[in-house]
Amino acid sequence: MTLSLAGQTVAITGAARGIGLAIARSFLEAGADVLALDLDPAALADLQKEAPDRVRIHTVNVADLAALRQAVDDEQIDHVVCAAAIGSGKTGFPFWNLDPSDWARVLDVTLMGVVNTVHACVPALLKAETKRKSILILSSVAGQIGSQTDPPYSAAKAAVINFAQLAAKDFAPYGIRVNALSPGMVKTELNRAVFAASKEASTMSYEEWADEKIRRVSPLGRWQEASEFGAMAVFLASDHARNLTGQTLNVDGGQVMHS
Repeated sequence: MTLSLAGQTVAITGAARGIGLAIARSFLEAGADVLALDLDPAALADLQKEAPDRVRIHTVNVADLAALRQAVDDEQIDHVVCAAAIGSGKTGFPFWNLDPSDWARVLDVTLMGVVNTVHACVPALLKAETKRKSILILSSVAGQIGSQTDPPYSAAKAAVINFAQLAAKDFAPYGIRVNALSPGMVKTELNRAVFAASKEASTMSYEEWADEKIRRVSPLGRWQEASEFGAMAVFLASDHARNLTGQTLNVDGGQVMHS
């Protein structure tokens, strides 16, 4: 099976670190050019060094719609990946451990950042031939199971699944596909922040906490790797996925199973 995206361009938010970075590298391996959008200019510069002729970078906050529109203005965009997200940095159990004011920043970035990104990219996506174009929104298993770990994050991730579904319906007449991809347990900076905010952080190491949690929540009993999401993102952008739209795909070791 060939997954060549040569001659195509993907815009990726949150491209400088974690899953977003892994997705950017996978698109580069598939021959695509990358428009990398992130708040971290140093990490963006490091990514650009990996393929100077094929990576364009913009330091931008996805909560700023005007800045996003400026960043993508006049760009060729065939695919969009919305990977930027933040958590509250606090722990639920129960949700009223957080104050309602803890929700605003998470929703601004994790939900409205996705909405802003897609809005900003609409003109580019609708240009010229659209049949090969796609949008991928990173959600989370937390958005499907009412995870108590970080209530604002969970609610935002549930909302982006719904947004992906309605956007898929709106874009379908133009041949543009929209899907959501839900990671399960991945060792990223965000995951470490969840641990740091937990009560267990005072009694065990991150590795101990991680090993215990993955055995408890994942039927396969193993962590997912960021590269797995890069591979899935490339597949969903390819012609092999031409009939996939409005779907939420879980790469989670079986953590979420719908009967």
